[in-house]
Amino acid sequence: MNNYLDIIIAPVITEKTANMEAEGKYAFKVSTKANKTEIKQAIEKKFNVKVVAVNIVNSHPKKKRVGKYTGMTNKYKKAIVSLAKGDTISFN
Repeated sequence: MNNYLDIIIAPVITEKTANMEAEGKYAFKVSTKANKTEIKQAIEKKFNVKVVAVNIVNSHPKKKRVGKYTGMTNKYKKAIVSLAKGDTISFN
C-alpha cells in the first residue's frame, strides 16, 4: 500500500477503547490488506507520534437478517496501537 490514507479507514471509538486511551493505546479500523509495519508507518506519518507496538484483530463477517432477507456484514481488520509515553492522539 503506497498511501497512508488507504491504510487507516477510521478510529474505533467505544467505551472500551476510551478506557484504553488512558494507557496510551488507540484502536483503528484499517485495510484488510495492511500489515503491522504498514500500519505503524501510517499512524506515525498521519498523527506525528511514535508507535511502540501494533496488535491486529481480524473481525469476521456476521450473519444479519432484515425481514426475509439474509446477508453478511463486511469483514474488517482492527489495529490496536500502543504509543510511546507522552504521545497522544486527538480525534477532534
